[in-house]
Amino acid sequence: MIPYLDLKRVTDSFEPGLSKALENAVKSGWYIRGKECERFEKAFAKYCGTEYCIGVANGLEALTLIFKAYIQMGRLNRGDFVVVPANTYIASVLSISEAGLVPLLTDPDTQTLNLSVEGVKRVWNPQVKAILAVDLYGRAIPGKELSEFAKIHDLILVEDAAQGHGAVENHKRAGSFGDAAGFSFYPGKNLGALGDAGAVTTSDAELAKTIRALANYGSEQKYVNLFKGMNSRLDELQAAILSLKLPRLDSDNAKRSQIAKRYMKYISNPLVTLPSPGKPGEHVWHIFAIRTSYRKALQEYLTHSGVGTLIHYPIPPHRQSAYGELGELYFPIAEEIADTELSLPLYPQMTEDEISKVIEAVNAFHL
Repeated sequence: MIPYLDLKRVTDSFEPGLSKALENAVKSGWYIRGKECERFEKAFAKYCGTEYCIGVANGLEALTLIFKAYIQMGRLNRGDFVVVPANTYIASVLSISEAGLVPLLTDPDTQTLNLSVEGVKRVWNPQVKAILAVDLYGRAIPGKELSEFAKIHDLILVEDAAQGHGAVENHKRAGSFGDAAGFSFYPGKNLGALGDAGAVTTSDAELAKTIRALANYGSEQKYVNLFKGMNSRLDELQAAILSLKLPRLDSDNAKRSQIAKRYMKYISNPLVTLPSPGKPGEHVWHIFAIRTSYRKALQEYLTHSGVGTLIHYPIPPHRQSAYGELGELYFPIAEEIADTELSLPLYPQMTEDEISKVIEAVNAFHL
């Protein structure tokens, strides 16, 4: 069986360096907000092309902290609207709600499946004060276009870069397209930790300072609390792992791209729609998402053929019980994606034979 993702194989590919990095972090005797975290923050900020990186506990809290910080700074107010794509993972929407803001959903672009300026215009109103755009499946948002639109209308542009590690658009990397970005380093990400971990990137000094305090109980100085904060910090063990993995991110993304190219070139089945690849570097293929009206049958066939798959986001946020107040809304593109998306295995450690087997299995499917 070819697993959808073999995390043990991914982790083993970093040995023995990974175990040594963990050993060094453990022996240091310092486990929260220490040198390992500081080292990773500097390296990741440089990689993304931003002035600052703040390590936090996970991707959801990275986004939530951005919105809470903007409220604390007076740039946003509770009750303000934030435009967000209707086909994103629910964490994007949760971060808006958790900060006391109102998610305003809109359908994505039919080709890129990402938020577009047209999508923002479709729902824009004077209550909209921010945009949350998502690097869905690893494809960079149209950062230049969204940034220009945001500046014209005095909107804050936040990037959900949880899936976009290393993606490039208009000579800029994911994490630097907007005013701030939230990253997840969940183990299955292109840059993954061995547990939950996240970060915020920005070039706004005041925002970075506010987020760092909010994430540390609202405190810049021990026992002196400026804000009603929270506890969301990147621990030293995860920071050490991320520092070890970061130098290989681009080459691993290149391997992902090579696998995606093989899929795009050789998968040929009239019952399957392949993703749009975009320009070179624009897509880092965190997820290779095909679409088919015969998803259940195809998934069962692939399982019997020894190919693991996953369905990403079969229930869009507005159809979740958690957002019952949005249940009467209708987003045809988002709902079609939710009904037809199927993810194929794609990670750097796949063998040539495994890639070929996936292609052959998809091509052999018929009704």
